[in-house]
Amino acid sequence: MQLHISPSLRHVTVLPGKGVREFIKVKVGSRKVSYRMLFYSLLFFTFLLRFVFVLSTIDSIDGDHPKCSTIGCLGKRIGPRILGRRIESNVPEVIYRILEEPVSKDEVLGKTDVPQTLQEFMSEMKQSRSDAKAFALRLREMIVLLEQRTRTAKIQEYLYRHVASSSIPKQLHCLALKLANEHSNNAAARLQLPSAELVPALVDNSYFHFVLASDNVLAASVVATSLVKNALRPEKFVLHIITDRKTYSPMQAWFSLHPLDPAIIEVKALHQFDWLSKGKVPVLEAMEKDQRVRSQFRGGSSAIVANNTEKPQVIAAKLQALSPKYNSLMNHIRIHLPELFPSLNKVVFLDDDIVIQTDLSPLWDIDMNGKVNGAVETCRGEDSFVMSKRFKSYLNFSHPLIAKNFDPNECAWAYGMNIFDLEAWRKTNISLTYYHWLEENFKSDLSLWQLGTLPPGLIAFYGHVHVIDPFWHMLGLGYQDNTTLADAETAGVIHFNGRAKPWLDIAFPQLRPLWAKYIDFSDKFIKGCHIRAS
Repeated sequence: MQLHISPSLRHVTVLPGKGVREFIKVKVGSRKVSYRMLFYSLLFFTFLLRFVFVLSTIDSIDGDHPKCSTIGCLGKRIGPRILGRRIESNVPEVIYRILEEPVSKDEVLGKTDVPQTLQEFMSEMKQSRSDAKAFALRLREMIVLLEQRTRTAKIQEYLYRHVASSSIPKQLHCLALKLANEHSNNAAARLQLPSAELVPALVDNSYFHFVLASDNVLAASVVATSLVKNALRPEKFVLHIITDRKTYSPMQAWFSLHPLDPAIIEVKALHQFDWLSKGKVPVLEAMEKDQRVRSQFRGGSSAIVANNTEKPQVIAAKLQALSPKYNSLMNHIRIHLPELFPSLNKVVFLDDDIVIQTDLSPLWDIDMNGKVNGAVETCRGEDSFVMSKRFKSYLNFSHPLIAKNFDPNECAWAYGMNIFDLEAWRKTNISLTYYHWLEENFKSDLSLWQLGTLPPGLIAFYGHVHVIDPFWHMLGLGYQDNTTLADAETAGVIHFNGRAKPWLDIAFPQLRPLWAKYIDFSDKFIKGCHIRAS
């Protein structure tokens, strides 16, 4: 075969070797185009050489083929991929086989020579010059031991947090006792709240009505103080405080001796509501059943912690389900707001672990579009840990009754600061739906959900929620400390939901000042019970 190239580089002629005048003409571009093609070709080959160099370097580092040429190494790495063949692993198969064997909980029981750290493990391997099998067995023992210790430590942490969050601090107990004593000995601590001339305001819908249900005097005082101090028109604010029989005297004594004028404060015990004293009350029956079922199937914290098969997170959830607040009447009473306040059209319900940092009167300007519950969604937000809650986070979708009726990816919302349109509520069957699903959960041995009043609330208010701006409710300050003080200060309401309540020693120290600044630590009751800012 002969190759002829014209001087102008515009034609290339290929002549076959047999003498047959068959040729192929290839028209080539101008010199300008040829230079460009040459430039692109050089770039391509430069990239290819760099690619070959990197692969050959990696192959040399691996050390398995020290004598292979650059092209050989490249072929060994690219060839199997092109031909669709699996690349052989450099890890001996025996290591995979040993590490994949089922782990026995007694595998390292009684062994005292298991390496405690990676440094000890590497030192032992270098000294013994073990083969791959011995290496894998020793590595497995060390990992199993560390996993067991980690699990035990996590469970102990959850148990201690459960005990700390479930117990009443002696300072709060002291405060309640001192106030109860003051109530019995001091007429000024037994004032009618509110005074007689202000009673008509309790049913006047031209005022801004807030409801707080709590059996914690100190927590209630912080909510009330932060609400009134940040109000632009405090004389139009009415705070209805609902408490239980045992806390009524201390609560009345505190707000009698610490008035928040010009705001109007009402303190009322549950037994003083006419509605709760008439016949059977669903919330009381539900609480009795709930307590009976929990004691039968949960077995207390000792039985939960003794379970060696469940993950620490599952144990933590079960411990949290034992928290007294989940069986507290204060936690269930919000489902009966229309009956408790039959004359009111709209209220804002507040939990006792929040702090108000802005004026809340604009909440009455929000158009609810016929919805019942104005709440902040918890499935969207910058904090992926706190704001990632959907129905599947609270309900058990492995149960057919839940899976059949609800969407696991439905966005959840939060209790803590909610606007309730009581007029719209009275036109629905929300309360009946709530108790229907509570009954279904009892029948299923608490297998639909495990804790709290939010899961049945998500179900009962399904389709009746109006989403409000996240500014009005920042969550998570009681179970994670990722929120900075600066970020928390920008929210209208902050919520210490979780175990680390701000009145407990386990509170996050950098966030507690946001709550503590609404307490007068020079007050004689506060000082007398040794309640301190930190």
